[in-house]
Amino acid sequence: MKTVSDIFTRKGSSTISVSSNTNVFQALKIMSDHNIGSVVIMDDTVYLGLFTERDYARKVILHGKNSSELTVIEIMSAYLPRIERSTTLDECMQIMTSHNIRYLPVFEADQYIGVISIIDVVKETITQQQQTIENLQNYIHFAG
Repeated sequence: MKTVSDIFTRKGSSTISVSSNTNVFQALKIMSDHNIGSVVIMDDTVYLGLFTERDYARKVILHGKNSSELTVIEIMSAYLPRIERSTTLDECMQIMTSHNIRYLPVFEADQYIGVISIIDVVKETITQQQQTIENLQNYIHFAG
C-alpha cells in the first residue's frame, strides 16, 4: 500500500512558506510565481497553517476585502487534519473527502515536514495502477 512517504520520494518534501505577517497579495504573487495553489505559513520553524486559493476566494474576494491590507494569518486555514509519512493514500483520500479539503500538512511527531495535495495523491495512485497493469501484463505474457 502506497503512503505519503512514496509521494515525498517522488516529488520531495520541500515547500514554499511565508511568515504570518505576509500580506495576502504578496502570498498570491509567490503562489503564482511557483504555480502552486497553497503556501505554508511559518514563523521561524513553527508551522501555523496553510493559505490556499480557496481561502482567498472565500475570505477575501467574497467579502470585498483588500488583499494588500490583510495578512495571511488573518485568513489562513489553521486547523487542517495532520498526517504522517506512514499515512496511506487511501487514508489521505478519506480525510480530504470527509473534510472537503485539497491539502494536508505532514508531520513527524510535532515537527512539520511538508504538505501534500490532492494532485499528489492522484498522481501517486495513477503510478501505482500503471505498475499493477504492467505487472499483470508481464505475468500474462510470461505465463501464456
